[in-house]
Amino acid sequence: MILAGDIGGTHCRLALFQGKAEALEIVHETRYKSREFADFTAALERFLDESKPGSLTHAGFGIAGPVKDGRCAVTNLPWVVDVRDLKKTLQLDKVALINDFAAQAASVPYLAESDVVALQAGEPDPAGNVGILGAGTGLGQAVLAPVEGGGRFVIVESEGGHVDFPAQTPLEAELVQFLKKQYHRVCIEHVLSGAGLESLYAFFLARHPKSPPGWLRAELQHGDPPEVISRVGMEQGFLPCEQALDQFVTSYGAVAGNLALQVVARSGIFLGGGIAPRILPWLQSGPFLAAFRNKEKFESWMRAIPVKVIMNDRCALWGAAHYIRGDRFLRG
Repeated sequence: MILAGDIGGTHCRLALFQGKAEALEIVHETRYKSREFADFTAALERFLDESKPGSLTHAGFGIAGPVKDGRCAVTNLPWVVDVRDLKKTLQLDKVALINDFAAQAASVPYLAESDVVALQAGEPDPAGNVGILGAGTGLGQAVLAPVEGGGRFVIVESEGGHVDFPAQTPLEAELVQFLKKQYHRVCIEHVLSGAGLESLYAFFLARHPKSPPGWLRAELQHGDPPEVISRVGMEQGFLPCEQALDQFVTSYGAVAGNLALQVVARSGIFLGGGIAPRILPWLQSGPFLAAFRNKEKFESWMRAIPVKVIMNDRCALWGAAHYIRGDRFLRG
């Protein structure tokens, strides 16, 4: 029995798997709200008490933050998780703690066609690298590089979400100045995340001559603001929401294109995270691909790169389970 976890700033998802390395299946799964627990150990102990897993052989966890020497301070949550503590709690030696997007990268070789939607078919090179990025509570990135000989991969973790936001237009330069009122330094994650969607809405609302309608104010107050903004934007229900979503998608495309160039992602770019599946129609019909391809001399090269949205929200769980169970992955 394998225990796998996807530890995020908003949710903590835990699952039990059984089966062979190439054919694992979930036998029990629970999702908790992360901030309901003082630390990850408390969430893990509740899960173990509720699921009663019996004999565990392996445990793998993807976590939203940089992992060094088996230890991670979660980026958007006041938790510190250490693989040595996990081994004691689980009384298990085979335990891995990896970045959550490294876990998503580990899921890519196992994704079925039904798990993804293609934004651009491209001309995939199986020997090429894969870039993975995704906006959610934050912005994660990772790289999956095939090892010569086939069948094995190097996973390169990244904190690329914290690089400087690449303003390319006068409007984006104005946006950076607006965000500097809140942040000393503006990084990509300040735009491409749930909080980034809220900031984009605030930016365009400040430029809009009319106040938001009462129904929208009520939804923003009582609902999930990023979900409300993206939904109203797609419905074209209030211009600042639509403008916020357009800018979000444009920036997403530009950053995805930058990653493709940086890691020579000839095998494809995969969009993970929680936001992309919710705004899929806008990614398909909006300015995402135009921004992705807008790399001057490399535009034709960018058109050859497959771009896919991961629709399976369990991919980090599957990746963590496959990572600890198999021998296909090395960490760069």
